Order: sequence, then structure tokens, then C-alpha cells
Amino acid sequence: MNSNINDNIKDKVIVITGASSGLGLAAARLLSEQGAYVVLGARRSERLQQLADELNHSGLRALAIATDVTVRAEVKNLVDSAVKTFGRVDVMVNNAGIMPISALERLKVEDWEQTVDVNLKGVLYGIAAALPHMQRQRSGHFVNVSSVAGHKIMGNGAVYSATKHAVRALSEGLRQEVKPWNIRTTIVSPGAVDTELPGSITEADMAQGMQGFYQATAIGADSFARVIAFAINQPDDMDVNEVVFRPTRQVP
Repeated sequence: MNSNINDNIKDKVIVITGASSGLGLAAARLLSEQGAYVVLGARRSERLQQLADELNHSGLRALAIATDVTVRAEVKNLVDSAVKTFGRVDVMVNNAGIMPISALERLKVEDWEQTVDVNLKGVLYGIAAALPHMQRQRSGHFVNVSSVAGHKIMGNGAVYSATKHAVRALSEGLRQEVKPWNIRTTIVSPGAVDTELPGSITEADMAQGMQGFYQATAIGADSFARVIAFAINQPDDMDVNEVVFRPTRQVP
């Protein structure tokens, strides 16, 4: 019996998008503390580099690569940089996301397009970047971040919910296709977790309501990090396909 509960995390090369804050930042800290090499992607390069410096100065192992997940070439560069630096990619955490909710009748078409570009196409680009490496290695693990809104339709959040439902459908299709290469897939669907996500809401009344809900309900981003660590740490013959979690006090 293994005495080290982190045996299947230690020395893995884990790429994380949306790593400069919130869920991605919490995951980067916990996984690096548990012995992983973390390769961090996000648009805010200064914050990203600060996190990498913090981890490296603590004796951990991190690499920061400025990445906009809506640009396929940048996502490919993120993953290729991980492979060039550390020799492989073991886990791809497609975490970057936005939530600019509004009623459809407000016709926030630019918000709709950005939501699809980040939440869905960003995941597709992450798969496209990492899958060839994982096939060559004959091993790997995709962790795709959906939401409770990917299981039910969120009020005034039809487009957001649509993208998160799509992430689940995409991930299940991926799961079925990658079995020949021993690749694992996990969908993580968080409820209200304390992040900057409500800050992406562009409609003032919607933002106020969601901020109030999060202030009353949300739990820390470390909850997400623990879920990610649990899924990755399972033995290679165990595939944790989906985890849905909420704050204990959350109803919807």
C-alpha cells in the first residue's frame, strides 16, 4: 500500500489555463506543493509571472507562459513550451472561463461570442494542443471545467449554461475516443466558488445580484483545487469522469 497519498501527482507535468487567479491559481499552488511541475497560462502576464516566481522561490517548479485561450496558436505554444521544458505533458487543465450573464433579449451578442470563444473554443484548443503529445506518450489526463450551470439552465445565463453543457458533451465524447491511448478525462462542475468570475458580468443589475449571491454562498477556491488533486491522484487504472460540487449551503 502506498504511504504517500500524492504518489500519482508527484513529478507530473500539469498545464493549467486561467492560472493567474481563482480556480487556476488555487490548483497551481496545491498541485505544485504536492510535487507537480506546473505550467501556467493566462492573459495577465505580470500576475502569472508573480505566481510562478512565488512557487519557484519556495523550491517548487513552475513555468509561466502568457496565453489567451481564444488564440489557438497561443494555447499550442503553452503546451509545446511545457513539453520543451519538462519533456512531456501529463495533465491538461482547461480551466479558463468567463460568465457575462444577461437576458437574451438584451442582445449582448459580443458577450455571447466571447463566452463561446473562451468557454468552449478555449477547451477545444486545449484538447488540440495536448492530445497529440498524450497520444505519442500513450498516457495523459484532461481536466475540463464545466459548472453546475452545465447541468441546469442558469437564470439569465442561457449562453453561459449552453457553453458549460457543451463542455460536458465534448468531454464525454473525448472520453470515449481516447481509450486506445490510456488517456483519462475528468469534468469538474463547481457551484459558487469565490473567484473573479462574477466580475466578467457586464450588466450592472445582473452583476449586483450575482455578487450578492456569491458573497452569501461561495466557498474558497481551494475546494476546487482539492477536487482536481483527487482526480489526478487516483491510480492510472481509475478514471474519475465527473465531479459536481457545491457549497453545502447552496440550493440552486
